[in-house]
Amino acid sequence: MKTFKYLLKTIALMAIVLSCSNNSETSKEEDLAELNLLNNEIEQLISAGTCSENSECDYIAFGRKACGGPQSYLVFSTSLNVELLKEKVTTYNEKEAVFNEKWGIFSDCSVVSPPNSVTCVQGKCIAIYN
Repeated sequence: MKTFKYLLKTIALMAIVLSCSNNSETSKEEDLAELNLLNNEIEQLISAGTCSENSECDYIAFGRKACGGPQSYLVFSTSLNVELLKEKVTTYNEKEAVFNEKWGIFSDCSVVSPPNSVTCVQGKCIAIYN
């Protein structure tokens, strides 16, 4: 999750640096603010979930790299409103794809692998990468 926050900050900084004029900078800031707001809503929703066993954990692809593929994978408990989470993540992914296209954002194009598994530890779902 921290990696994603750093990535968003990097995208924000790049968006500001690469702006062509003051008018477009404001538009980029507004677009980025919308993405950040939605990201915060998603984080709050996920943080409210709890688990008591591994079967209550799952993950979802999150974000869109400029050259395709997700930025990361979010791990969550199925105790939360999963349909609402999927809706918000789909909206975020679509908006980030538009943002990348609109503002000429680029990425490293590396492929982000999903977790090998997810597990419940002390009431929270975590990703396992082997």
